[in-house]
Amino acid sequence: MSEVIKTDICVIGAGSGGLSVAAGAVQMGANIVLIEKGKMGGDCLNTGCVPSKALLAAGHAAENARTTSHFGISTCPVSVNFAHAMDHVHAVIAGIAPHDSVERFEDLGCTVIQAEARFTAPGEVVAGGKRIQAKRFVIATGSRAAVPQIEGIDNVAFFTNETIFENRTCPDHLIIIGGGPIGLEMAQAHRQLGAKVTVIEMLTILPKDDADLVSVVRDVIEAAGISLYEKVKTSRVEANGDQIRVIIERDGTKITIEGSHLLIATGRKPTVENLGLDEAGVAYSARGIQVDERLRTSNRKIFAIGDVTGGLQFTHMSGYDAGIVIRNVLFRLPAKVDYSSVPWVTYTNPELAQVGLSETAAREKFGDAIRVVTWNYAENDRARAEAKTDGFIKVVTTPKGKILGAGIVGHQAGELIGVWALAISKKMKIGAIAGMIVPYPTLGELSKRVAGAWYTPSLFSEKTRKIVRFLLKLG
Repeated sequence: MSEVIKTDICVIGAGSGGLSVAAGAVQMGANIVLIEKGKMGGDCLNTGCVPSKALLAAGHAAENARTTSHFGISTCPVSVNFAHAMDHVHAVIAGIAPHDSVERFEDLGCTVIQAEARFTAPGEVVAGGKRIQAKRFVIATGSRAAVPQIEGIDNVAFFTNETIFENRTCPDHLIIIGGGPIGLEMAQAHRQLGAKVTVIEMLTILPKDDADLVSVVRDVIEAAGISLYEKVKTSRVEANGDQIRVIIERDGTKITIEGSHLLIATGRKPTVENLGLDEAGVAYSARGIQVDERLRTSNRKIFAIGDVTGGLQFTHMSGYDAGIVIRNVLFRLPAKVDYSSVPWVTYTNPELAQVGLSETAAREKFGDAIRVVTWNYAENDRARAEAKTDGFIKVVTTPKGKILGAGIVGHQAGELIGVWALAISKKMKIGAIAGMIVPYPTLGELSKRVAGAWYTPSLFSEKTRKIVRFLLKLG
């Protein structure tokens, strides 16, 4: 008979969400069984956020070396060793891996099972020859690359984010299908490291972001020599010797693009297969597991977090979801999710970051009863000193100053968006940002300046002048 393990919480999936639940709960006194069939750390550590940012860092370093002349610095022609750049990527992964390792979580007190998990009943999972019976279960199986149904796709070799970081030879010409964050980040990294790059997108690039912000990224991408094909249909792919042909259609005209390598970056799909969800009484679809505001599934003893729920697919969302589950399971608090202040970043150079409602979304919800203010990087002294003047910040508010959303495109936008996420989560008005003291010279002044600009029409109005003149007459 299979060994039976009885525990408080069984976590399925050792990506960022599952690890957060396991680490938090075990240190608070719960007995935890953690099950992972693949690599500890999941997609984020091994094939997602960490390697992509490490490769981008290598690309940006190469580009910085090429563009030092405006500082009066001359360099020899830049030489890129692509294999060594990938060594950097894997060194970064290896440096973080011990924090997510089996050994660390066993030292914390978790029982770690490295095997595939499957529900056999509403309160039981089988994994690695063991039957785990738990008071509560947390499904955190994440997502994987989605490959679209394109004619010929099964007959050609292609990368996804799960395989491209194993490539150690710089592509002569990398064709990328998908102009979202993954597609554009990999496009820029490979271009900066020496590849010719073409990006194909059926809509427009970064379609979920503010169009004004996206236009800045688009201009930089195209100026770097990356070919963009937007609003096109990919009708077929085929091999041509050692090359790959991608046939696209735009306005009824067929265009053939030929390259050495192909990357599919068309989004992700939740990992719900082979989990025995029907046996567990958990409702789900191809879009993910259905959860309520407390992240409970249709089986109230089973929770689901992160990408597998089909929601916002960000690592920081998995960590946030983990906190909601811990409060519900360990402390019996009816904690509910609130995704109104979730920030996200595309780590191209310049970066694009957003939180809350975009201008378009705000107009759809509130009509013209909004106010929009902007401030350019070119008007920031630190940006000028570092020659990083491309970009701007945009903030959307109600007429009374309640912050609805903010977007930033420019140098270190991802580092700057946090203050706006805090402001929205705490329901602050824009005056709180305008009144804060920011060190000079920093990019942080962008937030203070754009907030101050909100008051410019009233502060320097004729009405204000009359009040000031009247008060001055009083002596």
